[in-house]
Amino acid sequence: MSRPRTSATSASLSPRQIWARTRGALLVLALILIGGIVLATVQSSDHHGHLDPRSADPNGSRALAEILKAQGVTVQVVTTLDEATTATGTDSTLLVTTPDLLTEHQQSILHSAMTESHGRTVLIGASHPSVGTLAPGVTVATSTSVTAREPQCSLPAAVRAGSVDIGGERYTTGIDTADTCYLSNGMPTLLRVPTSGGGDTVLLGSADFLSNERLDKQGNASLALQLLGSRTHLVWYLPSLSDTSVTEGDPEGESPDSAAESFLSLIPSGWLWGTLQLAVAAALAAVWRARRLGPLVTERLPVAIRASEATEGRARLYRKGNARDRAAAVLRTATRARIAPLLGVATQDAHSPETLLPAISARLPENAADPRDLLFGPAPADDAALIRLADQLDALEREVRTS
Repeated sequence: MSRPRTSATSASLSPRQIWARTRGALLVLALILIGGIVLATVQSSDHHGHLDPRSADPNGSRALAEILKAQGVTVQVVTTLDEATTATGTDSTLLVTTPDLLTEHQQSILHSAMTESHGRTVLIGASHPSVGTLAPGVTVATSTSVTAREPQCSLPAAVRAGSVDIGGERYTTGIDTADTCYLSNGMPTLLRVPTSGGGDTVLLGSADFLSNERLDKQGNASLALQLLGSRTHLVWYLPSLSDTSVTEGDPEGESPDSAAESFLSLIPSGWLWGTLQLAVAAALAAVWRARRLGPLVTERLPVAIRASEATEGRARLYRKGNARDRAAAVLRTATRARIAPLLGVATQDAHSPETLLPAISARLPENAADPRDLLFGPAPADDAALIRLADQLDALEREVRTS
């Protein structure tokens, strides 16, 4: 009779063991909480992007916007092309901070609005992707560094401002009525091109003189106020890649309301930060689970399983999966490994027919059956053949042992 199975009673965990098991999860939760607090603090602060008139950062333009407002100029900040084209007019100045972010279709719509408004348009840092559409007849040369430059032109605003911190993109044009100012190797970094109806387009190679950090240097403030404050209304357009207000490439001029919303437009604005936090949490969890944070701990098995029971369980699994080939291979391998030392065959050669079979033949009687098929033959065709194979292997091993 087999002995009854006994279960080991598990001892209660000590506080130190509880801390060792839970400290990783607590660390991940703490980092997520700290990240959320920092994110909320950053988003709640008065922080905006480059050349944003709401930003008091060194690269923002809040100082210029406040001065313009004090002089009676209304400053309207827009972030979509629809808002920008709707707000432009004869008495307005349209400032486009990064025109290169606009697609070709958006540039065409903006240029049409610029032409119809007969106002002033100021393009900052426009280069090859946008100049051809927004300023026909103008080409872009290599850029130059930002430094204090003299006007070297007759444009009244530049003459009154004098030296200005400017550089960046350089332009060339064949338009005779254009004003070319602040030259670098003969090419202007400020180009004014008159348009029909009394309007004009001003291309600035860089916008450093508009920033809070440089507004009070050189003649930066004077030039900025004259360029942007010549009309009563200033539309400050901040393009972005997320602007989906205009349907791309719509040949029929279909309104945005009739177009289906994109999938990304339906996702909340904070999805990127949420995804980033989840990625960080997943990485920390992977590090926590992959790295051992302490010494190995020996644990008692809850149940002692006999070798015979493990063998029987393994056999039942083979039977359930109809894995007769695998079961036969295990039986043959085990038999070869046991009889090889009895025959004087090295362990590494126990599964080589060329070495093992001659040694067996020398030990068995001359009239004995060839053991090749028994030890290295094909898989049994059915369960009965598998049982016969097991019995024959046992008989072969007994005969080798007693010979």
